[in-house]
Amino acid sequence: MTSSTGSPVTLEQLERRAGTHRDRPSYGHDALIACDRLVRIFTADGVEVQALQGLDLLVAEGELMALVGASGSGKSTLMNILAGLDVPTAGAAKVAGRDLLAMDAKARLRYRREAVGFVWQETGRNLLPYMTAGQNVSLPMQLSGSGGRGRRAERAARARSLLTMLDVADCRDRRPHQMSGGQQQRVAIAVALANSPSVLLADEPTGELDSATGEQVFSAFRRANEELGTTIVIVTHDQEVASEVRRTVAIRDGRTSSEVLRRTEVDATTGQESVVAREYAMLDRAGRLQLPAEYTKALGMEHRVMLELEQDHIGVWPDTPDE
Repeated sequence: MTSSTGSPVTLEQLERRAGTHRDRPSYGHDALIACDRLVRIFTADGVEVQALQGLDLLVAEGELMALVGASGSGKSTLMNILAGLDVPTAGAAKVAGRDLLAMDAKARLRYRREAVGFVWQETGRNLLPYMTAGQNVSLPMQLSGSGGRGRRAERAARARSLLTMLDVADCRDRRPHQMSGGQQQRVAIAVALANSPSVLLADEPTGELDSATGEQVFSAFRRANEELGTTIVIVTHDQEVASEVRRTVAIRDGRTSSEVLRRTEVDATTGQESVVAREYAMLDRAGRLQLPAEYTKALGMEHRVMLELEQDHIGVWPDTPDE
């Protein structure tokens, strides 16, 4: 269509004329973490592997959530992208207003120092062995030039405050080999929090610990979330850890497949509180839905299914050829 002057008329102009144009907010505009149709393709020995296949994920500011999934599902790839350690092949990813696809090497380094903290599963990767706990926590502040314009006393005070909050103040002058695995991980959390990041990421942080010690480490994450307001995303195989958070997102075959949301309910009669969990399948922006494997197997669903739109739901049936 053209205007009276002969120039093309855009859809936006038509909407304005009809009074239907609105400033539409972008996907995830109010989320701290927004992954939109994220794709990551690796090439190994001439073979392409899609680790992420159009993944969508939104994380609100202040959340404490868990990511779960089988080995090879794509969860570690996602964490490396959010940490600024890897670059997506396609899609969009923003963390605290920073576009992870648009960063050059210098901006990516600044992002890792200022906006995000990371805790690895292997305790030996989180701390420098020749430094004390206090020195390890002070180092990120020194590298970024924070802590009162680099003043040593202010950095040391910040380190003491974090170590005290995480119940490892007595480890301040110890080197990693003088600490237990649980103490090392709690010090590692303090290191990750040193520069007050917007997001703290943790990849299997309790994987090398027994259940009791793992609970202590998770309590440290919870304290950081509650007292500092830090948004925390934890990748875990530990069902105890996954069940302790309000939101657990499962990743399968490079996409988010389901979410478990937990809420506290109070019995009107007894006044007792209980946690109620409900699992939801995830519908991505392209309208794709991952049905649980046990459901499709039980009903013999393969290749195709029949759909029918009802007034308040969608029916899904196996494709059964006419007799």
